[in-house]
Amino acid sequence: MIKEIELNGKLINYELQRKDVKNINLRIKADRTIFLSANPQVPERIIEEFILSKSDYILKALAQYEELAKYAPKPKKYIDGETFRILGHDRRLKIIDGKRNKVECDESYITLIVKNSDDYELKKKLIDKWLISICKDNIQSLCDSIYPKFQKYGVLYPTIRYRNMVSRWGSCQPKRCVLTFNYALVEAPVSCIEYVVVHEFTHFLQPNHSKKFYQQLAMFMPDWEERKKILEKGNAFVE
Repeated sequence: MIKEIELNGKLINYELQRKDVKNINLRIKADRTIFLSANPQVPERIIEEFILSKSDYILKALAQYEELAKYAPKPKKYIDGETFRILGHDRRLKIIDGKRNKVECDESYITLIVKNSDDYELKKKLIDKWLISICKDNIQSLCDSIYPKFQKYGVLYPTIRYRNMVSRWGSCQPKRCVLTFNYALVEAPVSCIEYVVVHEFTHFLQPNHSKKFYQQLAMFMPDWEERKKILEKGNAFVE
């Protein structure tokens, strides 16, 4: 059910779902859609009062997501001269017609050797697969090197997963012993990727962002704040 409410002079649409829940729950997605769930017994008046009480938070979140959308990377065309950022370094794409499909890289160029240089989907598939392999290899290596610091605290080696995330660099599920990392990390400097890995591992010891969490994070990585700032210059993702 789509509803409308005015917040500080601005009309806001939100979707209300009636569910068997105890509390009124609010969720704002990166595409700036707003979802609320409430028990069928809760009057709409109470729901609207709840939304009004959260007006500053809602408007701030919408503004942040709108700003983030402005700087979202434009879709790649996979043409000669196009720039790709790999582990913090920009490299230009060079496309060459060849008898087999292959991706090579040096300090300046990504060379895409492809059977049909006019086939957009083929070029995208090859580059995406190559980037994913770089991302996984680097994160796996960092997880392997960082884990011994946490092993002595009784942390089991987690299942490592990867996926595209809209607003996070990584996530930790302590009870399931799972760490998930954003494929977009392939663009970040290795030192910043290392920060994300340590950050997520620390959640096995402190599942929230409490003062104690940051104390332990600083124990494992004293310069985490500097690394975080560098990471955030490239993208406005949150932890």
